[in-house]
Parts: sequence; structure tokens; C-alpha cells
Amino acid sequence: MSNSKNIKPYSGPAAGWGALKSVTKAWIDSEKPLKNLRAMLRTNQDQGFDCPGCAWGESPDQHKIKFCENGAKAVNWESSGRLVTPSFFSQYSVTQLRKHSDYWLEYQGRITHPMRYDALTDHYVETSWDEAFALVARHLNGLESPNQAEFYTSGRASNEAAYLYQLFVRAFGTNNFPDCSNMCHEASAQGMVSTIGVGKGTVVFEDFAKADAIFVIGQNPGTNHPRMLEPLREAVARGAQVVCFNPLKERGLQRFQHPQHPFEMLSNGSQPTNTAYFCPALGGDMAALRGMAKFLLQWEREAQTQGLAPVFDHDFIQAHTQGLDAYLAEVDNTSWQQIVEQSGLAKADIELAASMYRRADKVIMCWAMGITQHKHSVATVQEIVNLQLLRGNVGKPGAGLSPVRGHSNVQGDRTMGINEVPPAWFLDAIEQRFAFQVPRSRGHNTVQAIQAMEAKQAKVFIGLGGNFAQATPDTLRTHAALQNCELTVHISTKLNRSHLTLGKDALILPCLGRSEEDVQVKGKQGITVEDTFSMVHLSYGQLPPCSDALRSEPAIVAGIAKATLGNQPVDWDDLIADYGRIRELIADTIPGFADFNARLQQPGGFYLGNAAAQRRWRTASGKAQFACGPLPTQLLNEKILASGEKPDLILQTLRSHDQYNTTLYGLDDRYRGVFGLREVLFVNKLDIQRLGFAAGDKVDIISLWEDGLERRISGFELVEYDTPGGQAAAYYPETNPLVPLESYGDGSFTPTSKFIAIKLEKAKADKQIAAAIL
Repeated sequence: MSNSKNIKPYSGPAAGWGALKSVTKAWIDSEKPLKNLRAMLRTNQDQGFDCPGCAWGESPDQHKIKFCENGAKAVNWESSGRLVTPSFFSQYSVTQLRKHSDYWLEYQGRITHPMRYDALTDHYVETSWDEAFALVARHLNGLESPNQAEFYTSGRASNEAAYLYQLFVRAFGTNNFPDCSNMCHEASAQGMVSTIGVGKGTVVFEDFAKADAIFVIGQNPGTNHPRMLEPLREAVARGAQVVCFNPLKERGLQRFQHPQHPFEMLSNGSQPTNTAYFCPALGGDMAALRGMAKFLLQWEREAQTQGLAPVFDHDFIQAHTQGLDAYLAEVDNTSWQQIVEQSGLAKADIELAASMYRRADKVIMCWAMGITQHKHSVATVQEIVNLQLLRGNVGKPGAGLSPVRGHSNVQGDRTMGINEVPPAWFLDAIEQRFAFQVPRSRGHNTVQAIQAMEAKQAKVFIGLGGNFAQATPDTLRTHAALQNCELTVHISTKLNRSHLTLGKDALILPCLGRSEEDVQVKGKQGITVEDTFSMVHLSYGQLPPCSDALRSEPAIVAGIAKATLGNQPVDWDDLIADYGRIRELIADTIPGFADFNARLQQPGGFYLGNAAAQRRWRTASGKAQFACGPLPTQLLNEKILASGEKPDLILQTLRSHDQYNTTLYGLDDRYRGVFGLREVLFVNKLDIQRLGFAAGDKVDIISLWEDGLERRISGFELVEYDTPGGQAAAYYPETNPLVPLESYGDGSFTPTSKFIAIKLEKAKADKQIAAAIL
């Protein structure tokens, strides 16, 4: 074990007293404890505001406290009493700010006024909203083609802001919508649309109380979706089977102490959140799932021979699916040797998982980025669907498919049309309703946007939220690409690295947070979001804005649109006066939103519906489609194999417990036993010894990719951790420089952040490379 004072292995349960202590610290540190307590109690409540954290759905119980530890951190982090005023920017030049850490930058607090970069002084200076909008319009209207602009969106933008954004951009003339979806669940959408015709989960919150088994695959809800632990705990308590597939033993998937359960808290007891835990190799989930299918097929044939009850749901398969024979032939052709080697699991473990699946009549399968950030992610999602189709586990209560989304409205943004490849029906609806010719050519996703800026083919970047410079792969290349732009614009609440990675002209446009009141001409406005279960909620900010100079995201989008296009194709000011008018346009053009404004008045919002959940298949054949792709022949990139260089380890990037995506609430990772430190590399004890190191050693991490570029990060401390042999883990965004821009998923363009071939070297004394990256 390491002697580092920063490493203190944690043996307690998830949540519990540790969560309450962490929430209290974040609450006091916000410097607005009384106001923020009121806000937290209104989080996810009727007539309150939707949590700005994850997209997990709400319990129907209207009387419960509905925020988790990380949700409370998100609220207190957003509603900080610290302010980044124009005087702050006069004190610090951009060059000086670049020397500070990402955590320090956001910790400074809320940006209060629109700011423009002055290249002569290297400072941001205050500007007016009209001047800012005019500058954006001048750059946009001066482009040779609308396709020379990139319009990024973070998943926290509201439905109203996202709808106006896509309307403006398409009226401007492009489908360039690089989006945070491209970096997380794009493979889920691609894999599900091709098999069941819908790219969203087919379950609702109530299904978790009816399931006989819940599979949690490539997901760590204890950190990323903590409220999910409650239905998992309840499932175990009522005797349902919970099965976890995760390379790391995560505390939230082992033991859970409910902070709202007095007996558990006072007795310091805890409940298990799983009944089976399997640790596959990175990238090995598809092989494990294929092995489960292979056992099901074996048992089905044995049942037919022996006259026993079938294993497959033949009535469902006959009525609702297509392609079974081709899929089963592929299962037969997949050898056990390949399955075992690629999955990293023993055949007996796969048989155990398959038997648990077989015994359950109603099964939910959940997954997240541990599945979607691989080269073969789309095929893996399709294999999850295949397994569910074999036993009719799609479209019945207590069963289905559940890709668990990250940002609180990332799913809603896609519903609103934030999509570089929009469906034809959507473009037809926009064209008919607004009477302008919409662009039909494919736009840029995130990877393509970076490549376009790198090649100086894209000249304007506008970011609706997020921290593009740090969230994206190949950090040094992404930074250089942004700096090639003529103009960069960031619509933000807090200072981040993207504001310091700027084009020749640059703007920071400060917006209201989710927790703040939004008052327009027609009074207080609510915005809407869609959760991972396709429930649409109305959200009203509860706190006064931290600055009178802030504008809402819809108002900022409308201001840019009006300055660029005039009052075309809509009266932008009229829409901002009353967001209900925006919702009327949404109802006119997007299925499922009829009577939008009226339906929002019911507590808990309303369900958009899901065709696949009703066993209506929007596929070419009109049926659910078995996908019959082979397992990857190998997981390492062909260029690395051709070079003959063997990696020391395979790395996955992940979040700490004190962060949400690139937002760092603190420097601790309580469940993994890391405190006050982020430059760590979690590695199996035997691997540390095999490579000639000791726990606590500092190493440089070098990514293997044959394009002539060195991708190196320096000074990472080795931490012994229970990872499968040959595998490692470390936090992003610190490790994003290691992800090659060209290493992305087949059919998804999602960066392969969960499978990075790396070499380790003793840390160099010279820290210039690390400083350049930071």
C-alpha cells in the first residue's frame, strides 16, 4: 500500500453519514447557506426546479427529499456566493488565469457580466449585451458558408433553449451541432434505433419496482446517478436479483446506507445493492453478453429435446422480431475460447450470470459510458438488445432497456432537434411550420467539429453551456483547434478552461442557473427538461439571480438570432416574453408534445411515450431486429498492433466522487479512498510489481497511437486498487489528453475513453509537459 497521506482506503457503505457530511460542507462553502437550503428542499419538487445534475427520473412520491449528495453539490456549486465580476477580470490576465487549475477557476464563482476579450491587454473587459450580440452577428454573417460555424450544446440546456438554438442555427443554414451526446450515449441511440426503432430507454421509474432482475452494466450509479441506488436497494430487499458488470469494485454497487432511513443511520447499518458482481475486462462486455446468449441457446435446445418449458419467448419472437436465425448462427459461430479471452470472465461466471437472467421473468438492463465509450460500442448495445429480445424483455412492465443518461437534459436536447443528422420528418416539420428551406446535409459531430477547426475550415465556435476545451478528447489538439477560430463564444455560469482557450475574438455570455428565477415581460418563467425515462418536467428557479446583468439561455440564444437574422423566421422577442409560446412551437413540430403547456400543470410532468415500450417497432421491417455482428477480432487498434508495441496497461477514464463531468466540486474521491489529489492511476498490485514500480511512485502516462504525436501526462501517483489484471483507471479531464481524436466508436464517433492503450515511465523531473497540458 502507498504511504501517501492522500490515500486512505474506504470500507464504509455508499451514502450514509459520509454523504451528509459532504452535503453539509458543500452547503456551508457556498457562502449562501440559508438561501441554498431553501433551494435544496425545492429540488425536483412540484413547482420547484429540476436538479442541474444527472438525468435520473423522479420517484412519484411527492413528499420525499429528492436530492442526492451530488445533486446537493450541484445546487450549491451553481448557487455560489462568490462572484467573478469585471474587476476580477481586470485583476487577472488570460495568461495568468491559464496558470490556475480547473478547480480553482470554477471555485471563483459566478460570472456576473458579459465579457469580451481584448487582445491588446490580454484581459477580458466588460461589454454590453447589444455589443456582444452585434459582434457574433458580424462574424456569422461574414462567413463564406454557414457550415464554417460550429454550434455546441451541453446537456444541461433546457428544452426551450435547445429548441430556439436549433431553429436559429437551421435558419442560419447549417446542421453543425456538435453535442455532449456525441461523447457519451451516441452508441446507445445508434444501437437501439437500428434494432428497436427508438433511441431512448423503454422503461419508466415504476418498472424498477416490478423487475425480477436488474442488470447494471458499465455504470457506477454511486457516483454518477446516486438516486438510482435507492430502487436498487429496494429491489434487493424484496428479493429481486441485481447483477453488476463493472471492471472496478465500486462501493455504491456493493453497500448502501440510506441517508433518509433513520434506523440504518443510527445503527450505522447498511444494505447490499447487488447480489452478484462480475468484473469483465475493459471492452469485454459484448463477449460476456454473447456468452450469456450462447448458454441460453444451449438451454433452449436442451429444453426442446427434453420437452421442457422453452427458454426463449417464442410467441414474442414470432410476433415482434426478425433476424433470429442469422443471430443464432452467429452465436453458434462464436467460440468459447474467444468469449472467455475477450470477456476476461471464466465460463462458469458467464453461466452464473446467464442462469440469473434465465430465472427472471422480467429483466431491466441498464448501462452507461462503460459500454458506450469503446470502438465496438454500437455492437455491444445491439447485443444487450439481442439478449432482451430472446426472452421478450422489451415492452412489458418491469422489463426493458435503460441507457442511463448523464446531464439532466441531454435526452431532451436531442428530442428538441440538437442533432447533426436530424431525421427527415423533423426537418420536414420545421420547414412546413416556419416556411424556410432547412439544410439537409449532414452536419458536424464533436470529433468532426474539432477536425474542422483544426483545419481552419470552421471559423466560429459557439458553446451553449459546457466546457468544450476540457470535455473533449486529445486536449492539446482541441485547444489548438479552438485557438484557430476567428470567434469563440461561451454561454456559461462559471469560469472554466474553455474561456481561456479562445479565438481571435472571444465572448463570455453569463446565463442564469437552473436554480435562479427567470423573469421576463410576461412574468416568471419556467423551463422544461426530459429525464432518462422520457418524463418531461416543469422547472421554476427559486433564488434571485446573482447579478442583474444575467440573461436566461433562451434570451441569449434569441438575442444572437435576432442580431444575426432579424425577426426571421420568428419574432424572437415575442417568444422570450413568454416561454409558453416556445412550447407551442414545440407542440406544433415534435410528436408527443400536444397540449404541452396544459400537460405540464400535472405534478411530476408527463410521459412522452415510447413506441418500442408499446411493442411498436419503427424499423424498416416494422419489427424488432436481431443484430448479428461478430465479436471484434481484437480490441487493440490495428495501428498499435502493426507497430508491434505492446501496451503496459489498458486505461479507462472516469469521474471522482467529487465531480460531475468536467465540474470539480472538490478534490476528494471518498469511495476510492483518495483525498486532496486527482493525479492518480488506479492499478492492480500485481501489475504495479510486474512493471517494476511500487505503490506511491510517480509515473508519466503515454498513450500509444501511431500518428507521430506524443500524448503524455506527467506526475501521476500509482494507487493499488482492485482492477482486473492489465487494466487501469484514472480521472478525466486530466486524462483526456491521452485519447486520440481519431480513436472513436464505429458508427458513433464517440471517443474511446474507456479503452486507451498506455505505457508507463518514471515521472520526469521536468514538469513542462504537464504544465502545458494544464
